[in-house]
Amino acid sequence: MTIPILSGTLPNMTPVAGSTVTTPASSPGTGFSEVLKQSIEAVNTAMQEAEASAAGLASGQHANIHETMIAMEKANISFRLMTKVQNKVIAAYTDIMRLQV
Repeated sequence: MTIPILSGTLPNMTPVAGSTVTTPASSPGTGFSEVLKQSIEAVNTAMQEAEASAAGLASGQHANIHETMIAMEKANISFRLMTKVQNKVIAAYTDIMRLQV
């Protein structure tokens, strides 16, 4: 499993006239929701591969316990990272909802 490099998924920034502020250039499909969706799919794929590897080891289809353990640990780390990102998103949403306008 590979973790996508976030710099390749960030939108192109264009300068706002008369200031040093930049705004995202319009490009379809590169928003936060698309990056999040791809990341969730990658974690799901890693989990499925780890389960298939463990099932193959248990059934005797292959005897490579090292690859099975590596696949399981990759899936575990990916899932923990996804959970931490979820918690950060929820915390950010909560903070925004607390703002008084």
